[in-house]
Amino acid sequence: MSETVHEAVRELPGRQERKRFMIGKYEILAQPIPGSAHMLRYTVFVAGRRIGATASMPTESDCRYLERPPVVPPLKPFQVFYRPGRPKKGAAPRQPAVDVHQSTPRDDIPAGISIPIPNRSEDG
Repeated sequence: MSETVHEAVRELPGRQERKRFMIGKYEILAQPIPGSAHMLRYTVFVAGRRIGATASMPTESDCRYLERPPVVPPLKPFQVFYRPGRPKKGAAPRQPAVDVHQSTPRDDIPAGISIPIPNRSEDG
């Protein structure tokens, strides 16, 4: 009686079986993910050595990526001494910006000079 119950526990309806197949030179072992009835974990081996695993069916390109991932440049550390927008200690207070295009008030313009009015479009 205990053997029949044990066999029934092993065979779950809809549960995938383990599969082993090759994609090019890469050996793929597909096995069910624990706790999932339909999802498989694809473990990739090359020359008997595990190089990675994926949750989706890998292509040969994916296997090559797992074997030799691209070189990632080193991260630049955050420079603590660079604080944008803040003055350095002991720096003189900021002077207000001088307007390069200082205009003359309309009252000071001599009579007879026409002031160009910019054309306003319909969109504002």
